[in-house]
Order: sequence, then structure tokens, then C-alpha cells
Amino acid sequence: MPLSFLKNLHPKNTSPLPFAFELVRSTRRRSISIEISKAQVVVRAPQFVARHEIEKFIHEKSAWVQQKLQQQELQLSAAPIYSFTPDSTLPYLGEPLTLVVHKQSKADVVRYGDKLLVILSSRARVGETTQIRRLVCGWYQQQAFTLLQHKTDLAVAKLGVRHLGITLKATRSKWGHCTARGAIQYNWQIMLAPEAVVDYLVAHEVSHLLHHNHSPAFWAVVEQLCPDYKKHRAWLKAHGAQLMF
Repeated sequence: MPLSFLKNLHPKNTSPLPFAFELVRSTRRRSISIEISKAQVVVRAPQFVARHEIEKFIHEKSAWVQQKLQQQELQLSAAPIYSFTPDSTLPYLGEPLTLVVHKQSKADVVRYGDKLLVILSSRARVGETTQIRRLVCGWYQQQAFTLLQHKTDLAVAKLGVRHLGITLKATRSKWGHCTARGAIQYNWQIMLAPEAVVDYLVAHEVSHLLHHNHSPAFWAVVEQLCPDYKKHRAWLKAHGAQLMF
């Protein structure tokens, strides 16, 4: 854990907070904000704001933060633990896929309707469950890249903008990110959500190519790309903690 994080666990010169937080400063910010995702707190503040002002703001919001943390911790505790064993089911774009496992000389993963055939290598030196997990996660990532690339290309064409390509990563803090230069990163585990939610995520990140903020103008572009975005955004907030392997 970085030393800068440890220093921010409890503000100085005030009563200790009952939760840990990470402080992120930026020269581009003009106000203080608190983000809570998957029971983790991030405080974002302008570079010029004094530390005691940041601490005061956090303490004023303490009750609200604790309430959100309790809600998210309950969601996380209820998150399903997916089983990577024969005949178990995994969600894929909101639909269940049943794992069918066989062994051959060469490993592979092939989808047949609502079945996901996982072919294990008889030469592998790891256990069956570990091999199934690796193969299935690899397959999900391949499918995610193909689908998200396609949906992103369609969205940018609709807006008449360009992006610098997409990358995939499994993170606990966010579902997507668009850099100021136009590179887009997605959390490939979004493939566990219904496809309409995937469309919302793509619309969200592509809209940042025009507005690198969450202003009314930004949300207007999101709505242009995904008219029902509010419903899908709410679904992701409510069920996002369950979308992880």
C-alpha cells in the first residue's frame, strides 16, 4: 500500500473518521468531491485547497459516507461466488451459460447456444478448477474486446469523433475510463451484465470524447447514444458489485 494512502487514513487535527479514504489532488479540479465505489472511498480535491478545508468537508459528509459504505458492503457480501466446475452456470450478457467440461490434448473454449464447452488440456500442470477459471476468463476477455470494440466504433461514428483504441482491465473501482487523449479502457467483467447495460457503458465512455466531465451537456450526449441510460445506469449501480469473477 503506498505511503501517501496510509497518511490519509485519518485526517490530522480532527477526530478520527470511522472509515479509510484515499486523497487524490488535481490541478484541473475546482471543487472537492467524494466518490464511493465497491465500499472504497476516494476524495478528489483541487491542488490549491488547504488540507484542513478538505478534512472539514469530509467530516461534514461523514454520515452520508458511512450510510453509502454500509449499503455497498451489504451488496458486496451478497455478491455471488461463481463456481468454475462442470455444470455450473455463469452469466454472459445477462443470460446463463452452463459449463460443459472435457479433456483433450489441446485446451479450448467454444460456445454452443447456452452451453460453454471448456476443453481442458491433458498436459496442464495445474488443477482442473484453476484451468477452467483461466480458460473461461480468457474467453470472456476475448469476447469483451470484440464486442466492445465494435460497439465503440459504432458510437464514435454516430457522434463523428475519433478514439485512440480500447483496452481491457478488471478493476474493482470503475467500469470504464476515457483519457483526455481519447484512449478508452473498459472493465471486461461488464460482460456479466445484460447487453443493454454494456451499451450504456460504451455510451458513457464515448461521450467523454466530447465532454470530459459529467455536465448536463455530457449526459445529453449519453442520452443521444443510449435513450434509456438512466435505467441501465441504475441497474449497474444496484448490481455492479455482483459482476466479478
